Amino acid sequence: MDEKSTYEELEYRVKVLEREAVWRKQAEDALRKSEEKYRQHFVNVSDVIYSIDSDFRVISVSPSVERILGYKPEELIGRPFQDLNILAPEYLEKAFSETMRVLAGERIDSSEYEFISKDGIRKFGEVSFGPLVRDGKVIAVISVARDITKRKQVEEALRESEEKYRTVLEASPDPVVVYDMEGKVIYFNPAFTHVFGWTLEERLGKKMDYFVPDKAWPETKMMIEKLLAGESFFDFETRRYTKEGNIIPVSISGAIYRDQNGNPAGSIINLRDITEQKRLELQLLQAHKMEAIGTLAGGIAHDFNNILWIINGNMELIADEIPDGNPAHYNLKEVEEACQRATDLVTQILSFSRQTEQKLQPLKISSIVKESLKLLRSTIPTTIEISQNISTDSYTILADLTQINQLLLNLYTNAANAMREKGGLLEVSLTDTELDKDEAGLHQDLSPGKYVILTVLDTGHGIDPEIVPSIFDPYFTTKGLDGGTGMGLSVACGIVKSHGGAITVHSEPGKGASFHVFLPIIDEVEVKPESETFETLPKGNERILFVDDEKAVLAMGKQILKSLGYEVAVSQNSIEALKSFRAQPEKYDLVITDQTMPHITGEDLARELMSIWPDIPVILCTGYSELVSEEKAKAIGIKAFLLKPIVKGELANKIREVLDQS
Repeated sequence: MDEKSTYEELEYRVKVLEREAVWRKQAEDALRKSEEKYRQHFVNVSDVIYSIDSDFRVISVSPSVERILGYKPEELIGRPFQDLNILAPEYLEKAFSETMRVLAGERIDSSEYEFISKDGIRKFGEVSFGPLVRDGKVIAVISVARDITKRKQVEEALRESEEKYRTVLEASPDPVVVYDMEGKVIYFNPAFTHVFGWTLEERLGKKMDYFVPDKAWPETKMMIEKLLAGESFFDFETRRYTKEGNIIPVSISGAIYRDQNGNPAGSIINLRDITEQKRLELQLLQAHKMEAIGTLAGGIAHDFNNILWIINGNMELIADEIPDGNPAHYNLKEVEEACQRATDLVTQILSFSRQTEQKLQPLKISSIVKESLKLLRSTIPTTIEISQNISTDSYTILADLTQINQLLLNLYTNAANAMREKGGLLEVSLTDTELDKDEAGLHQDLSPGKYVILTVLDTGHGIDPEIVPSIFDPYFTTKGLDGGTGMGLSVACGIVKSHGGAITVHSEPGKGASFHVFLPIIDEVEVKPESETFETLPKGNERILFVDDEKAVLAMGKQILKSLGYEVAVSQNSIEALKSFRAQPEKYDLVITDQTMPHITGEDLARELMSIWPDIPVILCTGYSELVSEEKAKAIGIKAFLLKPIVKGELANKIREVLDQS
């Protein structure tokens, strides 16, 4: 090789070396910059970065460990990981296992651990593991641990909240169902199963469309639209099916619930079975109706008894003018009996429409049953035939007349309802029996003795044997919400028991039902007549002021009083009567006044009269009044209290009794 060639070769190599030196310098600068960048990241990273060699010794750890766990890096580097007490003991085995997997070349992206800080506080970390490889061999494990303590605390609080929420729902007496946004069941509580019959396993992830009756869909769709619009609703009343196919009334409240991002996630619906509430409302409505009927009946009784007094009084006046033996007396007797039946009818209406305190007295049960059947005929359809088999024996019981009438009415109504669609036979009978100790024990623990048995039989649809034990329970009914309160037989049972009796029932589906009421018979007692009768009525010549707002009553009363020999002054206005009396109190020996009058009632008029002349005797008359009773009238000084219609003999006797005592 010549010198020139040798020189060129050397020059070339020098250039190569210079170029390599430049490349090396660039590589060193790049490595330096990379290491600086890594160092800065290592120093400033918020997570803890650490590495462990195959002997489980800490090779490196980022300064962030001091901020999170309280240790300085130099306190950890070079020490075996298991000796540091930096990891909760229950996680050591897991840490060794996962470290060995990474040393074998595996990567672990996320694993949760619980660490212990230098001051003993436990913290949660989410750790990812990766192998550090050199010359194709894994020489260490690099880990990145992120502090997730706050997140875990939030998750734990949420879990506790959900647990409390579930506990509340589990304990709630009301059914609660949770739906997703598609209307599928996510959850419902045990109360839902108890009321509606479905278990959660049967309906989880499914819709409940057939849970809604057809007639309830319009309002249900409105409810769904409100929910989708983000509105809550409360006390929305509708109806729902049970698993058995029964329809029950419910009160619903509901709201949308949202996920963590605030987006609608589903709905929570609270349903309350308001069957009992509806029954109570119907019971209250029935009570208001009975109260209204009672008020109406009282007004009718007052007016009707005034009319009956006019009829009866004029009939007696006519009878006085007709010679004995005239056939017209027979006709007048018929009118008299009709008036008495009308009076009894008004009394029964009042007793049916009002609750009164129990007033026990000897009663002839056969007479009461017969009269009640007369009233019944006009109140039930003609498709129902009434038959009675009343023994000629006159059984006497110790009872409250109003309650016995209520008992009969309830039993008749129950029987009539069983036959309202197809008609049939309602048969009422009275018999008697004597029960010994063993026989009495078979009838709800009755005491041994004599009993009258009232039987009310119908040929209706009968009673299912399964519900017979429940028919006397309060509010039990098979007629639905619109068919009654379910109190009739319960009240009947209560009345019977309060009278020392018992009630039993025998029935077969399709063959009607018969109710048997046992009431104890008492020994015959002498019933004192309400008023004495005289062949010759007592008369007098005293001066009487007669006050009533009915013109016809005044005219009839004046004639009757004059026929008894008295001087009579009449007044249709209580204010005018008071003025007349105030002007000449000594002019009158007796005042007879109606109770219900405009301006001044008879009771108040009596007070005014007695304030003017304390010795003036007053007889108070009324067709019906809740405001005054015989006891109250006598307490304020009124001498006598008469209920219209008043027969002539009763009036004559009472006037004479009052005047003779004054």
